[in-house]
Amino acid sequence: MENLKEFNIPVNGITIHGVKIGEGEPFLLLHGHPESCRMWHKLIPELSRHFTVVAADLRGYGDSGRPEDVPDHSNYSKRVMAEDMIALMQSFGFSSFHVMGHDRGARVAYRMALDHPEVIEKMVLLDIVSTYDMYENTNRDFVKALVQWFFFAQEAPLPEHMIAASREEFFRYSLHIDRYHSENDTSAAAFPEEIYRDYLRCYTPEVIHSICEEYRAGETIDRALDEADLKAGRKITADTLVLWGANGLVERFFDPVACWKKFGDQIQGHSLSCGHFIPEEAPEVLLAELRSFLRYSE
Repeated sequence: MENLKEFNIPVNGITIHGVKIGEGEPFLLLHGHPESCRMWHKLIPELSRHFTVVAADLRGYGDSGRPEDVPDHSNYSKRVMAEDMIALMQSFGFSSFHVMGHDRGARVAYRMALDHPEVIEKMVLLDIVSTYDMYENTNRDFVKALVQWFFFAQEAPLPEHMIAASREEFFRYSLHIDRYHSENDTSAAAFPEEIYRDYLRCYTPEVIHSICEEYRAGETIDRALDEADLKAGRKITADTLVLWGANGLVERFFDPVACWKKFGDQIQGHSLSCGHFIPEEAPEVLLAELRSFLRYSE
């Protein structure tokens, strides 16, 4: 894409990779598992006509740095990942910005909004509820459908070795391709071959280990931070749009708006007619939602 600039910027002790394009108010885009900043490729052409778009690979994912893990997994916590992204945006001269996150990136976004409310203008969370709610509402069907929340968090190197033994098969499973054999499946057509192959290129043993570390941090530090915020009554102050797939597991197991209203007072949202990977399954529907929420015209 013309004027799309790739970057590798040192922040917070690591290098963050991503792309930047456009002019106007800054808008940070954060991907989910098992993808990279390329997941926004269907949205960036329009968004970059209205915003300065920064799409970054989270630490441990894509082509960003993969710091050596520590025993308590703290350097893969969402708090540290949020600090990466604040430093990244500051390196471009942005002290505040809009943020949209999908899946793991949405967890980074809401932790940022709780820890550093001054940096968030408006926030969009795609197909998640809080880490607190994910663990608090566990039941048999939930564990069966979302086994990775418990599998990835097992002590190293068990999950890493098991994933590496069937790397591409597990990667397809993580993209929900032929995963459930139901309405929850995501069509392979949602992921153009070039994009799919680039995601898979990044799905190396080193990245798989980082992903597991990030989930281990989720089960320990991130969960504890959510509980502490709830207990202290700390709230997200930014206007927040919550969207989720009507065919997905968030719809099946949760009332997302009710879940998020425990964490913020300016929460709105609803389901969309798609599955988990909203930016790739339903880009035009998502763009329409963004036009209304961020108040820009097509």
